[in-house]
Amino acid sequence: MGLTAEQLRTALDALAAGEPAFATALARAGYPAPRIRERGYQTLLRTIVGQQVSVKAADAVWRKLEALVGDATDPHAILAASDESLRACGFSRQKSSYAKSLAEEVTSGRLDLDRLPADDEEAIAQLTRVKGIGRWSAEIYLLFAEGRADIWPAGDLAVQIELGRILGHEARPSEKLTRDLAEAWRPHRGALAIFTWHHYGAASDAAPV
Repeated sequence: MGLTAEQLRTALDALAAGEPAFATALARAGYPAPRIRERGYQTLLRTIVGQQVSVKAADAVWRKLEALVGDATDPHAILAASDESLRACGFSRQKSSYAKSLAEEVTSGRLDLDRLPADDEEAIAQLTRVKGIGRWSAEIYLLFAEGRADIWPAGDLAVQIELGRILGHEARPSEKLTRDLAEAWRPHRGALAIFTWHHYGAASDAAPV
């Protein structure tokens, strides 16, 4: 499971104690709610379904998939489905390929989501070997489904925008600068990422994740 409310509070309080800009932002926006997803195959499949579409559209595709295969949490059901039937559910040709690739990795045992490496970078590398799972998707999975406390998705646009805003930068920090700055905030970078999305949403009324 993801980071709990108590873990988020503890981590953000520690960050605020060391960085006045975080303390100011925390006083302004308050603590974020936990972002928790179920560990395992279903969450990664839903990540693929949700790529480059709205939440509403992704939910509609998922409902059609469940109607088609009965149990969308079973990777064997995806492998048994034809590409045509998946496209009828709303999968693009590319997403159909990604979904089957994930199912093959899980059913073959090459990807064991109950035993990912403890090292974050090694876990990211293992996840991104699956076609259709990029670094951002792997990081979000490890943060939301496994509650890894120091995951830092520096390539996320909203993280960059809001970190720059909180720290008073004139321009949005690059991915490299976003990553370099965060070295000082280990081991609480996961909580900070969740806070930046929360702060972004509070400012725009549009949560990015």
